[in-house]
Amino acid sequence: MSKSRAYAAWVVLCLVWGTTYLAIRVAIESIPPLLMAGVRWVVAGSLLIAFFRIRGDPFPEWRQWLSLAVRGALLIGLGNGAVVWAEQTVPSGLAAVLVATVPFWMVGIEALAGDGKAPNVRQIVGLFVGFAGVVLLVSPNTRMVAGSGFWSGFIATQLACAAWSLGSTYARRGAERHTLPDVAFEMLFGGILLLVSAAMLGEKVGRAITSRSAGALVYLIVFGSLIAFSCYRYALQHLPVATLSLYVYANTAIAVLLGTLLLGEPFNWWMGTGAAVVLVAIGMVKKQDG
Repeated sequence: MSKSRAYAAWVVLCLVWGTTYLAIRVAIESIPPLLMAGVRWVVAGSLLIAFFRIRGDPFPEWRQWLSLAVRGALLIGLGNGAVVWAEQTVPSGLAAVLVATVPFWMVGIEALAGDGKAPNVRQIVGLFVGFAGVVLLVSPNTRMVAGSGFWSGFIATQLACAAWSLGSTYARRGAERHTLPDVAFEMLFGGILLLVSAAMLGEKVGRAITSRSAGALVYLIVFGSLIAFSCYRYALQHLPVATLSLYVYANTAIAVLLGTLLLGEPFNWWMGTGAAVVLVAIGMVKKQDG
């Protein structure tokens, strides 16, 4: 039953986080990036904490707070914050390609940690095939050149990938118990780190926040954080890393599909081939998972 629920959570990740690149881009149109991300996660975490307090769920003990703070800093403070920062200078399509290195980071760090089942050759090949599919998907609409701001965006996204993967491995290794109140505190601590970073960099709202940005922020809080991040933390405990990490590839494919269906963006045979390659890669990696 837990495996079925984990796959259901994984599907939610694929669907929801496939929309958040665009939502982030819209949100930071009139809200500074780290300030926006900090508000997103602090509000999400606070709402969950209030909900569980009202329901009477047990909260993490004080001695667990340091571990939760470390997870929040890695997964949210750096893992999400650096991606938000990168989207100031990197187009969302190119950001998707750069973040698509997450599966390699996750599998590599998990292997170095010596925890869990190592991926086989077919799964490793599947990861490379999936990355190639992502490049095919976004390349028609993205200038794959080292233009202005590319290298700062590249460094930021790879920092995000490394931190996200370290945080995920740390969370898996310390998963004696996994509760939603734990996840709520991870959100809160990660969001606080982002707000502190925003303050240190002097970020502040310099003009009126547009309704577009406000709506995107609400969407990120509800769907990107409350729902999808909770699903990620659940799936992290029950699925192999190689399988779980494929959500990154699926995110890109779904983002392109939604752009075609909802925004009328072009979809050509080149992009269709990329989507098919991503699906093949998911099948290659998942087959050994049963």
